[in-house]
Amino acid sequence: MNLEIQQFKAEFFKALAHPLRIRILELLADGDKNVNEIQSLVGSEGSAVSQQLTVLRAKNIVTGTKDGNRVIYSLRDPMIVELLQAARQIFNNHLVDTIEMLDKFNDDDNTEQP
Repeated sequence: MNLEIQQFKAEFFKALAHPLRIRILELLADGDKNVNEIQSLVGSEGSAVSQQLTVLRAKNIVTGTKDGNRVIYSLRDPMIVELLQAARQIFNNHLVDTIEMLDKFNDDDNTEQP
């Protein structure tokens, strides 16, 4: 059972491992959107957006619902929003650590100069 869960997690995180896919998920966290809306918001060509949405759909991270001749995309699980927020917080924590390290190096450089 643990191996199955680990495999699921690995595949899930692989599906997230693209900056455009992350951006699409961030946009969908704000509400459902069609391809044209997503394309306009990310400033990318439609084929790139469609390709990334296909990956996200294949991994059941987003769902697509037909609305006339459009497909409306949404997050399959609202926990994705929390995951994205957690990733941002981890990034911020790393950034704070890096800034503190740079400050320490700068302080050390200033004390060593005659």
